[in-house]
Amino acid sequence: MRAYRTTLAESDSAWARLVSDLVSPPVVWMLLGIAIAFRFAESGSQALLWVTIYVVLICVLPVIYIVWNVRRGKITDIHMKERRQRLRPFLFSIMCSALGWVVLTLMNTPQIISAFALFSLLQLGVLMVITLVWQISIHAMSITGVVVATGAIFGLPQALVLVPLVPLVGMARIKLHRHTLSQVLAGTLVGALLPLLLFILFVPN
Repeated sequence: MRAYRTTLAESDSAWARLVSDLVSPPVVWMLLGIAIAFRFAESGSQALLWVTIYVVLICVLPVIYIVWNVRRGKITDIHMKERRQRLRPFLFSIMCSALGWVVLTLMNTPQIISAFALFSLLQLGVLMVITLVWQISIHAMSITGVVVATGAIFGLPQALVLVPLVPLVGMARIKLHRHTLSQVLAGTLVGALLPLLLFILFVPN
């Protein structure tokens, strides 16, 4: 009977695990980075170059580092549910993001491209500082940031299409007992404020 209940609970949480994996921070930022690159590049080859730099340095290398540490037993899982396990991955991700921002800036990419890389760096820095004292939802912060950034760059209609993902991701993280409601709401709030601040300060209208 206990085994049946366990199986039933796991089946009931399958949607939440799927949402957490498909709408994870590296995935959503990679997709938005691709969309921005092809929107502002003068050619497909130029967009691919920008995308490669952004995706490899800011999305792929940090994930490889996390997976490597999961295999070594240093991190419980790729979503880093233990707050104390997040510090080194954050430091590594910040170094990679800083390098990506510098490279894209030195390439004289449009300001929106370098600003987007800077936003990734800023978000990671804020997350690391918060993580030192509290466990905020990275998933909620990321998807909310993507929605707000999409609205600022592509327009309100495009952002509205993505809005339902915000509560969906929040519910998934709570369902999996990875975060409390307050941690999800805090992630949503910070995720909304950071891109607004960035576009106000660094991206001219």
